[in-house]
Amino acid sequence: MGIFKIEGGIPLKGEITPQGAKNEALQILCAVLLTSEKVKINNIPDIIDINKLITLLGNLGVKIQKNEPGSITFQADEVNVNYLETEAFKKEGGALRGSIMIVGPLLARFGKGYIPKPGGDKIGRRRLDTHFEGFINLGAKFRYNREDHFYGVEAPEGLIGTDMLLDEASVTGTANIVMAAVLAKGQTTVYNAACEPYLQQLCKMLNSMGAKISGVGSNLLTIEGVEKLGGCEHRILPDMIEIGSWIGLAAMTKSEITIKNVSWENLGLIPNTFRKLGITIEKRGDDIYIPAHVNGYEVKTDIDGSILTIADAPWPGFTPDLLSIVLVVATQAKGDVLIHQKMFESRLFFVDKLIDMGAKIMLCDPHRAVVMGHNFESQLKATTMSSPDIRAGISLLIAALSAKGTSTIQNIEQIDRGYERIDERLRAIGAKIVRA
Repeated sequence: MGIFKIEGGIPLKGEITPQGAKNEALQILCAVLLTSEKVKINNIPDIIDINKLITLLGNLGVKIQKNEPGSITFQADEVNVNYLETEAFKKEGGALRGSIMIVGPLLARFGKGYIPKPGGDKIGRRRLDTHFEGFINLGAKFRYNREDHFYGVEAPEGLIGTDMLLDEASVTGTANIVMAAVLAKGQTTVYNAACEPYLQQLCKMLNSMGAKISGVGSNLLTIEGVEKLGGCEHRILPDMIEIGSWIGLAAMTKSEITIKNVSWENLGLIPNTFRKLGITIEKRGDDIYIPAHVNGYEVKTDIDGSILTIADAPWPGFTPDLLSIVLVVATQAKGDVLIHQKMFESRLFFVDKLIDMGAKIMLCDPHRAVVMGHNFESQLKATTMSSPDIRAGISLLIAALSAKGTSTIQNIEQIDRGYERIDERLRAIGAKIVRA
């Protein structure tokens, strides 16, 4: 297990270009299984979770040709579906939550798809019902081996289009169902579909491959099944979660930072949510400029003067992946903030580490925390801590970069799962961080 040693309290300055979006890449890479033709994907982030999925695709028989950095051409013309029933696959597939999205493409093209209970962040219960109920609606037969925690769906005669109303607007569930439905016979409608930019990107890519998906960007998707899909070239969006992380970092460390090529039209509520914390965010072309907040930042109350509440919600609401960042940034704001994490019941459990550093946080219950900002009058203290998940990990890293003294973060593989060469990129703008 690696560690980061961070000397905090140093203002940073410079430009950062966000990596390709992790959550989009997980969907897009699974979609290459839908065709035997070549699919070229650009702006792929070089992070642990994505590299695990690429390895899994290779073990399934997908040909992988690396082009320039961040660009790979895939060809799934000799897929070995028997690999799905091996012990090696059970171990490999269980190590990555994103592996669940290979099931839809495999079911649609080969009539069967299996997956062990997937891993990922321990942030609370993350149900898979939406995925499998969608497959069952399309005519697949479901089976579950409780002893091995092994899921399977089979449709040897093919899938049949249908109308369905999802019980939750699951992003990965919607992606899986859409990838299955594009090769089903007839028309499928998916109501209460997720409509995140990354899901829109998947639909646009599938349409470029010959799929017929309408309603992209809304919560009602209509899919006319086709017999087969062809190849394409696709570019992954910049990672909105990383962009939000850099915004939080700039404010907490009183740094002047420009975030390059952010795809403003796909950021939704992210800029305005940070503005509610008092952070100055300037739009310069397709870049974000954040000046050094030498005088701090003051939280805006609601119109009636009540405490600002920041809560997560399905898109176009505020993404739950950034609530951990907002929470740590609020520790040095002028004013109080109520953080309401609705979707995951364990995501706020890292706040004890911030309290150890001197933050004023009251954890009301597993879903809500009140943060009483210091207004930089009391600097956080350096400490030794461990990263419990990707987003909590980057939040603790931001706290350490703002703290007085040298902090140690353990279990940094959690951070590496979602952030590409984070230490190198931070050093390039003046951070004192060492990987050991």
